[in-house]
Amino acid sequence: PVSSSSHGRRLSIADREEIAYLRRRRWTITAIAVEVGFDKSTISRELARNTTGGRYRASTAQVAAEDRARRARPAKLAVNTRLRVEVEDRLEQNMSPEQIANRLRLEFPHDPEMRVSHETIYQSLYVQTRGALRKDLSAHLRTGRALRKPRAQTQARAEGRAGGPLRNVISISERPPEIEDRAVPGHWEGDLIMGAGNTSAIGTLVERATRYLILLHLPGDHTALTVQEAMCREMSRLPEVLRQTLTWDRGSEMSNHVQIAEATGLDIYFADPGSPWQRGTNENTNGLLRQYFPKGTDLSLWGPGILDQVAREMNNRPRKTLEWHTPAEALDALLSPHDNPPGVALTG
Repeated sequence: PVSSSSHGRRLSIADREEIAYLRRRRWTITAIAVEVGFDKSTISRELARNTTGGRYRASTAQVAAEDRARRARPAKLAVNTRLRVEVEDRLEQNMSPEQIANRLRLEFPHDPEMRVSHETIYQSLYVQTRGALRKDLSAHLRTGRALRKPRAQTQARAEGRAGGPLRNVISISERPPEIEDRAVPGHWEGDLIMGAGNTSAIGTLVERATRYLILLHLPGDHTALTVQEAMCREMSRLPEVLRQTLTWDRGSEMSNHVQIAEATGLDIYFADPGSPWQRGTNENTNGLLRQYFPKGTDLSLWGPGILDQVAREMNNRPRKTLEWHTPAEALDALLSPHDNPPGVALTG
């Protein structure tokens, strides 16, 4: 989209398809201009530039227009140092180009010089030009998406961790339906991400309404007692309003769920076997965490300080589902009517 009308709007491929259709029906330039909503001079120039052998082709015109635009315009990130520094800083924080573009729009609503599309960021990384983004920043991009495991494989993993059925569980089917709408904070989803050979693990807790993340340090093992101690320690730091429910899968690490519920005040529900989509918020977050903790690695190497740093970075990463606010900001907004106890850092 590059050719402009007098109103600043640019011809898109859809506009060009309509021009081609109307031209084949022998409409006049004036009539086409009125129908498409552009100045007569814009339509006349478009047809003069892109008519070959008496025929105007929309796809050919679009390619030619994009080529002209690339040649005529210097890369925005190459000439705007302030914008480039902002983008580079956020890439180093592992934000995606889409997150960066929308977050800049949110933070600088009245400054067009601080606007950049995510396509431009990608182009600056992969089509290197002098003064554009540093090539090494491409290493911060998430280049893959975790594939959903086949249901049988997922169920086998759950049963392997369980070593038998849990006792006194409350099924997710009994969870109050109002939890589904995410309007009320304090409802969590949890799981373990496993290291090489399933010998090490990190616990993950994600708040459903805000996507706020807590990571559980599990030194040495991921037995029920270790998970119980880590979860009680972290959840006790939160205000009571944030300790409503927890939904987990049926692994043996939650064998002490009754004790956890008594210590934290959480109502604990269990997803059906082999049904990770019932904890979709947590599953999606675990996929994002693999950027930091790749599969097949020893997760016991990461101490609590590193886990806190990763959680802080994730909680300050803008999310499309939150209209480009961050989980930390969303949590603060939900908690604003409540009093936060001393020592609870909600903004990372």
